[in-house]
Amino acid sequence: MKTDGRRQSENVEDRRGQSAGGRLGGRAGLGGGLGLIVIVVLALVFGIDPRQFLDPNAIGTGGETQAPAAPYQETAAEAARSAFVKVVLADTEDTWTAIFRASGKQYEVPTLVLFRNVVDSGCGTAQSSAGPFYCPADQKVYLDLSFLDEMSGKLGAGGDFAVAYVIAHEIGHHIQTLLGISGQVSAQRSRATEEEANALSVKLELQADCFAGVWANQTEKQKKVLEAGDIEEAMNAAGAVGDDRLQKRARGYVVPESFTHGTSAQRTTWFKKGLQTGDTNQCDTFGAASL
Repeated sequence: MKTDGRRQSENVEDRRGQSAGGRLGGRAGLGGGLGLIVIVVLALVFGIDPRQFLDPNAIGTGGETQAPAAPYQETAAEAARSAFVKVVLADTEDTWTAIFRASGKQYEVPTLVLFRNVVDSGCGTAQSSAGPFYCPADQKVYLDLSFLDEMSGKLGAGGDFAVAYVIAHEIGHHIQTLLGISGQVSAQRSRATEEEANALSVKLELQADCFAGVWANQTEKQKKVLEAGDIEEAMNAAGAVGDDRLQKRARGYVVPESFTHGTSAQRTTWFKKGLQTGDTNQCDTFGAASL
């Protein structure tokens, strides 16, 4: 993906030099604190929504309890990665602002938080092993850059556009929040059985994949940023985080009723649908609001 000389977003909050002030209490009581670490690692491996394991006692903190610290000293590799993330975030701002404007709406830009190891969010406290996540309570995306090593090494999803896909997917959840879809799904989940709630989560994730595809389509049309192999990297990343592939790899079998993100085939299909059409109306996994 071409990034040289391109705008970097200023809507980035760097907390890498800070320590989380929230407790890792809550569900960490299992096994004297080891429980949460194990559960969050399993969440990443099994493709479970990490927000299920955030500390409920920290909800509403929005990171306000972060202790002040000196500016974080990046390595050269970290500087290159953070610069790339800022360019991708800027592209999402430009693209979604244009899409919303075309529909007579105003796009509210989110903030991306860079952190290391553990972070306080408006949804609670989370460890980096939970992977990147979006918190609708504070409308922020949280990312530990070390996850990119995990994605490339353990999941086999390398390449810069694989990283762009991850960011675009989380921004897709922000789009769902702005359109009121996330709130509707949350209300439905509260009344549903566990299996029904999981099915709703799958639809939410697949729609975010489709929105990521729409972003890629519209950004390429406007800026011509793609290079050879970029689309294959994103498609590979989408497939690598399918519930079936992760569960099969981790325990040798799959449990479809436990899926929360969708199969590899579903995830690549919905990303591809958004990529090919560039139309948010084609991302209707719910029959819900769209642009």
